Amino acid sequence: MHPVIVRLGPVAILTHDVCVAAGIAVAALVFLWEIRRRRAQDDRLWYVLAGALVGGALFARLGTWAQHLDPRDNASLLEQWAYGNRSILSGLVGAYVGAIVAKKVSGYPWRTGDLFAPAVAAGMAVGRVGCLLAEPPGTPTGLPWGITLDAAQAEAMHTPAGVPLHPSFAYEILFHAVAFGALLALRRKVTAPGALFKIYLAAYAAFRFMVEFVRGNEVVWAGLTRPQLFLLACLPLIVAGLVKDLVRQKETVAA
Repeated sequence: MHPVIVRLGPVAILTHDVCVAAGIAVAALVFLWEIRRRRAQDDRLWYVLAGALVGGALFARLGTWAQHLDPRDNASLLEQWAYGNRSILSGLVGAYVGAIVAKKVSGYPWRTGDLFAPAVAAGMAVGRVGCLLAEPPGTPTGLPWGITLDAAQAEAMHTPAGVPLHPSFAYEILFHAVAFGALLALRRKVTAPGALFKIYLAAYAAFRFMVEFVRGNEVVWAGLTRPQLFLLACLPLIVAGLVKDLVRQKETVAA
């Protein structure tokens, strides 16, 4: 594991932060590529992109704030944003909310999800490399590709030493890389506005629910983790919206 790329005096350049920044840069480039390919040039899209980035950055930490039913057991919002753990799920929610707010403010009237879908998948594939190199891998496994930590690494990450662990973030990197290719292949087949993005979200929600079983996150209720409970609430809504979009596409083609 390599949580620090280099130290410049007292300053540590963290692997996770560098990979997240690289992921954001890749996502922005793919987003601009999609704008050009779809000929959707509109200056207001810059505001939408900025809103998504700001919303994602704000919500990424705040999404893990309400971990206890009693608010007194949770950190303050300021403490949570400054020192709390990041959550990619709450970051995606924040990006979605930020994009909607930016569209309202700028007056951009059209859906943008399909512009974002390949960009998010590509950015996630790159950003998760930082998680793979800097965060606890997952639960113990007997599979040959398990990651084994030495005593110092295991102590720092509160995981067993000398035991192969699921490389859960490698699974996510592979998922997002495959999703990126699939989204590119589906762009001309799925034409209902917003449907392509919902396909990606539904696939990721289902995948993430399953991979949580080997992530090693805290189980809080009925054998499920907090991300799994969140996904159980969100996935039906995503699927319902996707079905609505695909039915609308079918009716449009038939007409």
